[in-house]
Amino acid sequence: MISRIDHISIAVKDYPEALYFFKNILGAVLGAGARNNDMKYHWQIFSFGDLSRLELITPLEEKSFLTKFLNKNKNGGLHHISLQTPDIQNAIRKLEDHNIPYFGYNEYGDFWKEIFIHPKDAFGVLIQIAEFNPDDWLDKSLVFPKGQKWAVIKNNEGCTLNLAHPGGGKVKLKLNRSEIKNLISDLEQLC
Repeated sequence: MISRIDHISIAVKDYPEALYFFKNILGAVLGAGARNNDMKYHWQIFSFGDLSRLELITPLEEKSFLTKFLNKNKNGGLHHISLQTPDIQNAIRKLEDHNIPYFGYNEYGDFWKEIFIHPKDAFGVLIQIAEFNPDDWLDKSLVFPKGQKWAVIKNNEGCTLNLAHPGGGKVKLKLNRSEIKNLISDLEQLC
């Protein structure tokens, strides 16, 4: 039902300060982000070295769905955890089969479908379950072109093997010459 944790979302009042902290101090790479004028908030995805992701959400005006949360949490805080599913309808059936209530079903075109489980039904944590392609939300420098699954880059010690990560983006594996020979031998045995 769930492929992985995609990101944690932090609600903040002072977005410029939070942006500076996560980007300039902690080294996060900006990914997708947008204003949602209907719900009166801005969201921004960041990724870190291993492609762990973090989302900052901040209200655009005083009357936002974040108002009550930020009034209780003066400096902001953990708002929700987002879990990726390959099939949102299957996730809904599983929840219904186990009498777990959910709310907020939304489809945003073909690229994002979501539901939420209230904290009272999820041990104190708001959970977002979403169906999407994770590469769509990363900076393009972090992902392969469509259809490409790996790249090999030669270096002085051997090579760096870049592989498409199932959670989006690339994972890098440095191999020395001995490891390259062992990998080639293992692959040849499969063919």
